[in-house]
Amino acid sequence: MPSPDTQRAKRLDLTVQLVCADELRQQIPDRKLLRKWAKAVYKDAATVTMRFVDDEESQHLNDTYRGKNKPTNVLSFPYEDDPLMGDIVFCPSVILKEARAQGKTVTAHMAHLVIHGMLHLLGYDHLNDRDAKEMESLETDILANLGFANPYA
Repeated sequence: MPSPDTQRAKRLDLTVQLVCADELRQQIPDRKLLRKWAKAVYKDAATVTMRFVDDEESQHLNDTYRGKNKPTNVLSFPYEDDPLMGDIVFCPSVILKEARAQGKTVTAHMAHLVIHGMLHLLGYDHLNDRDAKEMESLETDILANLGFANPYA
C-alpha cells in the first residue's frame, strides 16, 4: 500500500469556479467527471483551476492573450510544470453551441475540451500541422480510453 506521502504526490488539487449564468451551470459536468478527465491526461501531482465563465470574460481573455476579439471554448494558462500548475477557462455558451452544431453530446464535447486544455497545460500546441496531428492523436487516444468517439471524425 502506498504511503500517504506517495498518495499526496499524485493528488490533483482541482478548483472549479462557476462564474457563468445559472442555466449554463446545469450543463457543466460535476467535479468527479472533470477530475476523471483531467487525470486521464496527467496522473502526477497537479494543481488546476477550471473556471467556467460568461461570453464577456471569455472574449476579454481571448482578446488580451490571443488577439482574438470573440469568446472561445477553452483557454489554458500554465504556471508551473513541476509540479504542474495552471488554469483552464471554459465558456459554456460557446461549448453548448459547438456541441449542437457538431452533433455531439455536451458531455463528449466537454470531455474533449478538458483533455485539450490539460494538454495545453503540459505544453502541447497546435500552431503547425505536425504539432496539431500529435495533439489530436493524443486527444483521440485519451477520449477512446474514456469511451468517447473520435472528436475529429
